[in-house]
Amino acid sequence: MTLRRTLVLALLTALPACSSPAPAPASSTTPADRKYLLERVGDASVVQLYADGFSALPLKQKTLIWHLYQAALAGRDIFIDQKHKDALAMRGIIERIVANPQGDPATLAEVQRYTKLFWINNGPYNNLTARKFVLTCKPDLFAAAAKASGADDAAVARLQPMFFDPAVDPIVTNKTPGAGKDILQSSANNLYSGVSMADLKGFEEKYGLNSRLVKRNGKLVEEVYRIDGRYGQYIVEIVKHLEAAKGFAEPPMAKALDALIAFYRSGEAKDREAYDIAWVQDKVSPVDTINGFIEVYVDPRGIKGSWEGLVFYVNQEKTERIKKLATNAQWFEDRMPWDAKYRKASVQGIVANAIDVVVETGDSGPVTPVGINLPNDQAIREKFGSKSVALSNVTDAYARSSPGNMRGEFTWDAAEAERAAKYAEEAGSLTTDMHEVIGHASGQQAPGKGNPQALIKEEFSALEEGRADLVGLYFLADPKLVELGIIPAADHEAMVRAEYEAYTRNAIVQLRRMREGSQIEEDHMRNRQMIVRWLMANTKAIEERTRDGKTYLVMVDATLFREGVGKLLADVQRIKSEGDYAAAKTLFSTYGVHFDPKLRDEIVARVDRLNLPSYSGFVMPKLTPVMANGQITDVTISYPMDLTQQMLEYSGVRK
Repeated sequence: MTLRRTLVLALLTALPACSSPAPAPASSTTPADRKYLLERVGDASVVQLYADGFSALPLKQKTLIWHLYQAALAGRDIFIDQKHKDALAMRGIIERIVANPQGDPATLAEVQRYTKLFWINNGPYNNLTARKFVLTCKPDLFAAAAKASGADDAAVARLQPMFFDPAVDPIVTNKTPGAGKDILQSSANNLYSGVSMADLKGFEEKYGLNSRLVKRNGKLVEEVYRIDGRYGQYIVEIVKHLEAAKGFAEPPMAKALDALIAFYRSGEAKDREAYDIAWVQDKVSPVDTINGFIEVYVDPRGIKGSWEGLVFYVNQEKTERIKKLATNAQWFEDRMPWDAKYRKASVQGIVANAIDVVVETGDSGPVTPVGINLPNDQAIREKFGSKSVALSNVTDAYARSSPGNMRGEFTWDAAEAERAAKYAEEAGSLTTDMHEVIGHASGQQAPGKGNPQALIKEEFSALEEGRADLVGLYFLADPKLVELGIIPAADHEAMVRAEYEAYTRNAIVQLRRMREGSQIEEDHMRNRQMIVRWLMANTKAIEERTRDGKTYLVMVDATLFREGVGKLLADVQRIKSEGDYAAAKTLFSTYGVHFDPKLRDEIVARVDRLNLPSYSGFVMPKLTPVMANGQITDVTISYPMDLTQQMLEYSGVRK
């Protein structure tokens, strides 16, 4: 699972033996004049990501990262196609116009705005709201600019509704389309074609995670993602670069890469399981990658994996805290506030590191998570463990690019604002670490209940993200963190209060993203609202207050907040462990999905007056190999500082 939690909260808070040498630590100092925030595009900010420790890595690790970086770029277009069947064709047209601008200046400026949002979101849908955004220029002037750039007239005409009409394929993932409507046919993604939920009755999917399901001649057909199947032209290139990487990897990582290649070739579940096991058992490699069909957020059923590629190295300087949590995972498991039968008697193989990312593509970038815990397969997690990573350079870039005036607008008083300024960033980061390490990695299924994802269906992702958030919130207040030296005793109470206050505020502040409609589609946003609204309904920890026509959510009692979190967490774990779909659906339909449009309009107006962004997309570092006699003698890193330049390079489009 990936955690996108501080996409919102950053704005509210900050804002076997290893034979290879450990990577050099990232520099603890940052140039004072370093630029992070590059530009604003609508309600998105564009931020440069830095990887300061890369240049000090040994050549072997740099070369390994280079090949993995190439593999991550090779699969980028898979996810764009998964978002919508016409997304790649749309991108081809707008990139031509941006690279060869001719025509009406206002139209060209609007195409540039739209194209940047398209790049940031990997298609024409907002990454977090799931709703389509459209061009606001005149269609005839757009067509003229496209023609001047060399785009195909017929393609431009065919795609005009996708570019201009918000009512055509309006939502990429629609889990709550309304009574009598089908979640698959109401969703615009390209994971299905011509399929309804009714068609799935009695159908047994063999390739649930890694296939597109289509209805062909009245029959359901799985188009398998593999080297000789769907997306084969991209997978061939991914495999080529993974093969090249193996020679520079440590033996456990080379074994995992072999298993990943086998899965890309066969597409079979047994090979995916073998890869997951090999990957999680690699506890020593200082460089790692995530490459494949991983998260299921885009699928309204929560079954089909979106492609993503990440490459990263361990940041030793920042790893100590997250490793302490992993080392003590059994202590936390034994004290989880749920029924003892859902606790693991023996927590297996948790690996936790702080990392610096070099590149993120597909479902993980340019809008990036801040924490990751994998694999998602519950059976493998229970038997072999999991890996958790905190994306330290991403968190740092969020904090350094975020405006500080969001905090003052939504805090109730000066004391709350001061706590946020002093403690909330560190407290939020620690809660994120616990979300990943002891949250997702905790708990077990009731006997005979099997895969919770299959049992809880479209509600699973939001439930699991909520469960992990609740674990972090619950244990943040535990004295064990002081005992472990993670939090100073003198600061503990204030840090807990600052985090509980920030989490509470976020339930209304996140509404600034939902500028249409009255329901939330994105799973992380659903889980955050569910937790806060449940606490408001079932405890006296939070008060809704108004002042000068403005609404505030105020956390008034940290003890009651934690007690409520514990009670809710116990029920959420029961729902997961027992596969109680009906209870999950009731929980989210009651507290997590719906919101008051009038409150949303108020929040949007307050945020717009401050000219604040709603989310961020990142420009990735650029790697360049230095060659001599056909061999890589070095790999240099640079920072493009330009979204347009990077994206056109990725697509192979020249100005």
